[in-house]
Amino acid sequence: MPSLSPFDSPQPGNANTDQTDRTEDAGTHALELSGAVWVDRFPTSTSVEDLSADFRRSVNSFIDAIKNAGGSVTITATYRPPERAYLMHYAWEVARGKVKPNAVPAMTGVNIQWDHGDEKASRQAAADMVRGYNIVYRPSLTTNHANQTAIDMSISGMIGKKIKNKDGEEIEIKTLSDLNAVGATYGVHKNPSDPPHWSADVNGR
Repeated sequence: MPSLSPFDSPQPGNANTDQTDRTEDAGTHALELSGAVWVDRFPTSTSVEDLSADFRRSVNSFIDAIKNAGGSVTITATYRPPERAYLMHYAWEVARGKVKPNAVPAMTGVNIQWDHGDEKASRQAAADMVRGYNIVYRPSLTTNHANQTAIDMSISGMIGKKIKNKDGEEIEIKTLSDLNAVGATYGVHKNPSDPPHWSADVNGR
C-alpha cells in the first residue's frame, strides 16, 4: 500500500493489509506499537504566532476585543501537525472499533503499528492514546488546525460585559454564545459542536 505525504489525507484502509507491506512503506524505520508513548510526539502548538497570517490577524483582533472588555482567554491549541491529526483521528477510530487496527492506512513519517496482533490489546493501546490526548470529541482527519486556520480557546469573565465587534458596535454578553456573532465579525467562527473550537470558516473543524 502506498505511503502518504504528511499533508495528504489517508484513504480508508483494506482489512487485508499485509503487515510486511506496511513495514516496507514506513521506510527504513521499524514500526513501533501504538500506545501512550505516541502522545508527546508531533506536539500541537498553543501559540497564535503559528497560525496563518490572515487568521492570526483575525484572532489577535478578537482576543484584543475580549481583553479590552475585561475578559480572559486561555489557548489550548493552534497549529496541529498533520501527523498528530492522523494519530488522534485513528486512535479514536480504533479505540471505538470503527476501524480495524490492521486497516489503518500508513502515513509517511509516522512509523506506528496499530495492530498488536490482538484486537483487545490494539483497542486498549488506542484508548490509552485517546486518554493521553484528552480527546472529548471525534477528531477530524482534515482539521483546520493542520491548515493553521483554527484555534481552541476558553473564554471567561465576559458575562455582563460589553464587547466591541469589528464594526465598533458594543454588544452586551449575556451568555457565552453571544460571543459567536462577535467573533464572526472578526473572521473567527465558532463551531457549536466543539466548545473550545474556533476557525476561519463557519463549518470548520
